[in-house]
Amino acid sequence: MTSTIEGREGMGNTVRGFLIVAVLAIAAAAVYWFVLREKPAPPPAPVAAPPATAPTAPAPPVARAESTAPPLPPLADSDAEVLQALGQLLGSGAEGWFLRPGVVHRIVATIDNLPGDKLPQQVMPVRPPGGKFTTIDEGGRVTISPANAARYARYVNLAAQLDIAQLVATYRRYYPLFQQAYREVGYPKGEFNDRLVEAIDDLLEAPQPEPPIALVAPRAMFDYADADLQEASAGQKIMIRLGPENEARVKVKLRQLRRALDSVDLPR
Repeated sequence: MTSTIEGREGMGNTVRGFLIVAVLAIAAAAVYWFVLREKPAPPPAPVAAPPATAPTAPAPPVARAESTAPPLPPLADSDAEVLQALGQLLGSGAEGWFLRPGVVHRIVATIDNLPGDKLPQQVMPVRPPGGKFTTIDEGGRVTISPANAARYARYVNLAAQLDIAQLVATYRRYYPLFQQAYREVGYPKGEFNDRLVEAIDDLLEAPQPEPPIALVAPRAMFDYADADLQEASAGQKIMIRLGPENEARVKVKLRQLRRALDSVDLPR
């Protein structure tokens, strides 16, 4: 018997696809800045040659057009730019996925909480995926329904298409905003990139249990029946909830991102 359990979703509707869409937010900014905002300057007009009868004189030097990145917006005013970038990448409806205000702050707070025990809902950067968390009850043994994996397919498919080089280039450009937000959430001497790498490493260590995954409901919310799964970090539990196939695809992208971060030179 398949059932949707209202009010028993401690590991349920908190899974919002935010990990993937947070990465998409940075990638969207990459498209905006590196494709839309930084078109190459037109070549300088050629200098006309003097008449044949005139004395030959050296042509004046032509100033080289230098492309400089636009200044970063203030952190407090960065939402509109990030959401505009998402619209350019994902379509005009993409802005509706995100919760505001404070998109950058929400992304930073989410990443900071991934290796921990809990992920507060108030820091989520995106809205939940459609559908309901469903379970299968077979003679009193409750397991996660395989149908849940389809809820995250849209996010996973988008993440699989990300250009990691472009993603990291944009991360480097916007790093001062991420760093500022990280210090404002309570780490005045910390480096956000260190926490990001820690979060990625933790996600890559998430177990990939074969379904069906058993659940128990000792209180109003579901827990994993397997004690090891229940003790996993908030981020690892999200990875498990994606389903084995989706989890494997996300890990491929995370490994690419992790390798790229090893060589990035971040502004200080």
